[in-house]
Parts: sequence; structure tokens; C-alpha cells
Amino acid sequence: MSDALTRLLARRGTIVLDGAMATELEKLGVDTSGPLWSALAMRDAPEAILTVHRSFFAAGADVATTNTYQANLDAYRRAGLSRGESEEMLRRAVQLARRARDEHEADTGRHGLVAGSIGPYGAYLADGSEYTGAYTRTDEEFRAFHRPRLRLLLAAGVDLLALETMPQGPEVRALLGLLADEAPGAPAWLSLSVRDDGAALRDGTPLEEVADWAGACPQIRLLGVNCTNVESATTALRLLAQATGLPLVVYPNSGEEYDAAAKAWSAGGGTGRGDDLLAGALPAWEALGARAVGGCCRTTPAQIRALAAAVGESAA
Repeated sequence: MSDALTRLLARRGTIVLDGAMATELEKLGVDTSGPLWSALAMRDAPEAILTVHRSFFAAGADVATTNTYQANLDAYRRAGLSRGESEEMLRRAVQLARRARDEHEADTGRHGLVAGSIGPYGAYLADGSEYTGAYTRTDEEFRAFHRPRLRLLLAAGVDLLALETMPQGPEVRALLGLLADEAPGAPAWLSLSVRDDGAALRDGTPLEEVADWAGACPQIRLLGVNCTNVESATTALRLLAQATGLPLVVYPNSGEEYDAAAKAWSAGGGTGRGDDLLAGALPAWEALGARAVGGCCRTTPAQIRALAAAVGESAA
């Protein structure tokens, strides 16, 4: 199936994703400590979001991920926004990513994509549940939660959907079903939140089962893992490579650990935060079949720049 993501993969071989939005917003003085994390920045600091997107494109990213991971209508409603205001926040997130992409292409001739981020129900809970998967909803409740954001992102003009940091099996199955029903022509990647041993989702669902589900969904172009340390991500990628014929996507965090109570990151047992954090893992990732690589929480433009340089060298 020909779509913007498939065509870019065919041209580039390996594409580079962006890094952490919230970390860079914090550096610009934007408060991301509330339950909505960076999602209120569309209202309070849109120029800062634009600046972050620009910085990752300048670093060599091929894809801008919209600032909508935690931006869902229920969360905005809980924060006191009307439905109309909430919908406008989602549209604005796409507009900002598209503007940065179009500016970069005009300046460099290098075409990029905009991926509409859809985070899990656990992100809405704002208690770290994307790292546990410890919540329960019916299939229809999951679909009802995700449906409005999915529709709005597509209507606003994203090139693909990023179903990311998904920690539990029932939600993945509901989202894949929703994707098939609501957006049969929309390409997407599915990226998982895995246990520290990399062998299963946070709720214990084996990666082999998820690979089977993803393989049966024609919209899924890439399957992989994000927001765990480099070592766990690489282990999970190795297991997925054995379980699927799909190209893989991987974008770890910095290796720090998230404290849900304090809503802060602290030093963990990961690799560390040097500029070569991601670039150093690229040979192993590409050998396993990764075709889209980048960074998640706490990763920086400098790390994406080093990764993009390494991708360019591996393609030479």
C-alpha cells in the first residue's frame, strides 16, 4: 500500500524520529508538572512547541510527533476546557507540527512527516499507569476514549498515527479494532511499553501475541517499543524481530525512571544521557530490522543529531 510513510521508508531505508517534547518545553520555561503534562502548552505556549519541532527537524529528524500524547478530550474536560476548546487544542498541535515540517522542507528540500501521537488510557490517569498497565476498561470504553482524538488528528492532516507507549493487551486490541473501523486507509505504527526484561507488555501480555495482532492489522506499518531504557528496548526488539515480519520502530527514553507521585524523572539503571545514547545502539537495532529510530522522554536534539548522523553513515 502506497502512503507517505511507506514512500519515505522506501527512499530513506531508515528514518529518524524526534525526541522528547516535554523536556525541551521545560528548558524553554514551560510548566509541564500538571496532570496534563505538556498538553496545555497548545493553549499557553504554542510558539514553544513550534520551537521544539523546529529543533528536532534541524537535528535531522524525518518525523515530527504531535504534542498530543496526553491531549485527549476527557483530560481537557477535567481541566475545565469546553469541548470546542479541547478540539481546537488537538487541531493546533497538528498545525504546529505541520508548520515546522513545511518550513524545514522549504529551507532544505528534505520532506518530513507528521505523526499524530495517541497515548494510552493510562496517560490520561496521570499516575504513571503507562508503566504498569494496571487499569481495566471494556473494549468499547477504550474505543470511546480514543475515537475522538483519532478522528481529530486525521481530520487535521497528520500523515500517520503513532499508537505509542501501549502497556496492556486489551487496550491494544481495542485500538487496532478502532483503527480498522475508523481509519482503514490511515497508516500507523504501534509502539509498546514493556517490562524491564523486555519480554512482555507491562500487564504481562506476551510480545508474540501483540505481534500476531499487529500483523493482522493492515494499517500497521511498524511495530516496536518506546519509553524504556536502551537495553530493555533492544531486548524487546530482539523478541519482536523473531515474532513478526513487520519493520520495527524503536525510541527509548534516556534511561531515567519516572516517579509518578513526584511527577519527576530520576536517575535509573539505564545507559545514561550522553549524546551517543541512541547512536550507539543503532547497529544492533538496524541488524534486528529497525526502520524507524528515535528517542522518547528526556532525549534531546543533540542525541537525535548524533543518531541522524549515524543513520546517514550506515546508509553510505
